Amino acid sequence: MSSPVAVPDTIGAAIDPRTRNNVAESEKLSDSVRAVDRALEILLAFTPGDDELSAGELLKRVQLSRPTLYRLLNTLEQNGFVVSVGEPQRFRLGPSVARLAHVWTATQDIGAVAQPMMQRLRERTGETVALFIPQGLHRVCVAELPSNQPLSFKRGVGYSERIVVGASGRAILAHIPFGDRTLQDYAADMKVDLRGYPKELEAIRQRGYATSRDELLQGAVAIAAPYFNGSGEVAGSIAVFGPSARIHAPEVEAIGKLLVEEAKALSKALGQR
Repeated sequence: MSSPVAVPDTIGAAIDPRTRNNVAESEKLSDSVRAVDRALEILLAFTPGDDELSAGELLKRVQLSRPTLYRLLNTLEQNGFVVSVGEPQRFRLGPSVARLAHVWTATQDIGAVAQPMMQRLRERTGETVALFIPQGLHRVCVAELPSNQPLSFKRGVGYSERIVVGASGRAILAHIPFGDRTLQDYAADMKVDLRGYPKELEAIRQRGYATSRDELLQGAVAIAAPYFNGSGEVAGSIAVFGPSARIHAPEVEAIGKLLVEEAKALSKALGQR
């Protein structure tokens, strides 16, 4: 009778130690990436209207277990991204978020950020596209892409006008909370009939864009939509200008919808959720 043959343990021997290390490192990296994703979900759960949240409220917004949530909150708090306040305990965004926001805001070139949206609008409409920001009682043109057509209207970078007149101004004013200022303050020293003005601002909010015809320039049509920053505040307006000979009611509506679409894209690029 032959003696039993020894079978070598090839299962463990077949796996190179380096392969084991690579697999372990890959799994560790994957766990780290998941932790980062979850931490970012926690930070993005805060909104301007909900600047303080309890652990229970956070659990309704992020798909995490309570122990995981507290572990990540502890790490975020140690690094200044959240702070805990009150009793019962609530959480709010910390100074590290403010520092990043300051760096991001300081390096923002609104004209550069808006270039893709402005280019698409000019390509699709063939008309002049301009970008405005509010400055007190005025709005100022900070970027412009002139139309290539022989008959066109241009404002030019640096052009300033009172915010209470024109489509690009009213698109902004419709979303400004007046606070200490009143509509009369915005219209001071201007020949503006304010009797139907509040209804017009409400119509702009409902429609999403403002329009004007022959208001500041005879023969010119303007359509403008507001864009917003990461805090949800109106940051300016993006507008299309063209001659009334080319832009009739159907074109106004079509351009208005395009402007609303691109204004949303610009708002998203500026941090609005």
